[in-house]
Amino acid sequence: MTKDGLARIPNQRHLFDIPAEVAYFNCAYMAPLMHRVLEAGDRGVRSKARPWTIASDDFFAGMERARDLFSQIIGADAEGVALVPSASYGLSCAARNIVVTPGDRILVLAEQFPSNVYAWRETARMHGATLVAVDRPPDDDWSRAVLAAIDERVSLVALPQCHWTDGGLLDLVRIGTRCREVGATLVLDLTQSAGALSFNAAEVQPDYLVSAGYKWLLGPYSLGFLWMAPEHRDGRPIEYNWMGRAGADNFARLVDYRDDYRPGARRFDVGEGANFVLVPMITAALEQILSWGVEGIETAIGARTGRIAERAASLGLRSAPAALRAAHFLGLHFPGGLPDELPAALAAENIHVSVRGTSLRVTPHLYNTDEDVDRLLAVLERLLD
Repeated sequence: MTKDGLARIPNQRHLFDIPAEVAYFNCAYMAPLMHRVLEAGDRGVRSKARPWTIASDDFFAGMERARDLFSQIIGADAEGVALVPSASYGLSCAARNIVVTPGDRILVLAEQFPSNVYAWRETARMHGATLVAVDRPPDDDWSRAVLAAIDERVSLVALPQCHWTDGGLLDLVRIGTRCREVGATLVLDLTQSAGALSFNAAEVQPDYLVSAGYKWLLGPYSLGFLWMAPEHRDGRPIEYNWMGRAGADNFARLVDYRDDYRPGARRFDVGEGANFVLVPMITAALEQILSWGVEGIETAIGARTGRIAERAASLGLRSAPAALRAAHFLGLHFPGGLPDELPAALAAENIHVSVRGTSLRVTPHLYNTDEDVDRLLAVLERLLD
């Protein structure tokens, strides 16, 4: 075994339905589904065709399994996990329970993904606070820039683990420490990192953490997760569904209405969270991620992006230093700006990437091959020739 992560985890393209002629470098946009995830969804659909086979216990068992698997991926306890339909839903739960007072500052990144901005714009408007966006640092060191902006005026810090446009990395352990020093609430959106970038909630100590499931968690659309620290779990949910209440597993007594809730963060579960199609799908995806190991995934993809960065640099394309970007992300910047013909040239070769901001965002996974990389670089070289 070598230090090359690609040797530690062999290429996994066979687990996905990706034709040989497709070079898909766009996991940050939407992950392809593995065969096993599709099969789990198919079984779920077929179970609804025969509802007499669905027992009352089935409403809860699948959710508990998914809750536990996600907690392992983020290094947290399962009691703090709620199933939510989107990152924005989870962030709305957080926003409803965070105390912000007039004159406070809410800190975000410049060009942060909208779901982790709109909630805080509304919070600032409602409570007379000020939303402050940390400018993109010229030296690509987001951590230094954020730490310099956190002072006693800041009551809320809402961040990703890496910037969604080019993977600019944040040192959340140091940022978490600084937040606690000034008494600021830390809210994280890990949609662009959970499942592909190492994270330990015990080390970072966020107050709230969300992740959509359809990107690096390799799951379906419309199902994700919210985790919250123990001191926030008795807060107010944004909806009042029956499954969150104590005694919900006793279907015969559901009209014995209860004011108390099931333990942990379960009161924040979305209504109909037992979804018999989506929950088995995300469960199959999380099981596979844990089988590979997040650290192994990070190392393997990092080896891939590192090689692409080296070859792209020889063509005059710039990217952030490896120490300042997430291993699974690569933002390539063209010396004269993005060529107008770039998207069409790549699409013509069945090469799929994203243009985000001023960079070409390249986000591979374990299904990408050396041949995929060669095809990508060949197009870039032709455009720069």
